[in-house]
Amino acid sequence: MISLKILIPRSLNRVFWIYNTVRSAIFYKYVFGEFGRRSVIIKPILISNPHNIFIGNSVLIRNGGRLEIVLDGKTINPCLFIGDNVNIEQNVHIVCHSSVRIGSNVSITANCVIVDTEHPFDDISNPVKVGARISTEPSFVEIGEGCFIGTGVCILPNVRIGEGCVIGSNSVVTKDIPAYSVAMGQPARVVRSRLGAV
Repeated sequence: MISLKILIPRSLNRVFWIYNTVRSAIFYKYVFGEFGRRSVIIKPILISNPHNIFIGNSVLIRNGGRLEIVLDGKTINPCLFIGDNVNIEQNVHIVCHSSVRIGSNVSITANCVIVDTEHPFDDISNPVKVGARISTEPSFVEIGEGCFIGTGVCILPNVRIGEGCVIGSNSVVTKDIPAYSVAMGQPARVVRSRLGAV
C-alpha cells in the first residue's frame, strides 16, 4: 500500500502542473507576440516586453527564468524567438536587445545566461553606472536546432552555435561554434565533432 507521504506530493505536483498548463494556454497567448500550443511557463518568472517574444509549440520554461527584451528607442523590433519542443530549465536568463533565436528541439539546462547585450565601460567620465549602459549597436545570438546547452553556460553577444552542438557545463561561448561540435571551456573551444574527427 502506498503511503500518504508519497500520494500527497504526487497529487500536488499534478495539480501544480495542470494549473500552470491551463494558465499558460489561457493567459500567455494574449500577452506574447506568439505563444504556441502545449507550451508552459512555470512561475515565478520575469518577463518584460512580451509582445517582442515569440514562443513555438511544446515549449517548457521552468521557474526562476528571465525573458527580457531591452527597448532603448533605437533598436526597431527586437525579437526573441524560441522554436518548437524547447525545454528551458530553472534560473535561465535570456536578455535580448536586437535578436536572439533559439532553434527547435534545443535543451537549455539550469542556470544559463544568454545575452545579445553589452554594457560599454570605456568612458570613465560617464556618470551612468556601467550596469545601466546598453550598447546601441545591432547584435545577435543564434542557437541552432537540436543543441544541448549544459548547466551554467554563458552565451555572449554576436555568437552563432550551429545545429546539433553540445556545450559543456560552465562554458563561456564568445565565438561561433560549428554545427555538430562538442565545445567547452572559458572561453569555449571545440574539443571534438559529433560527426567524427575535428
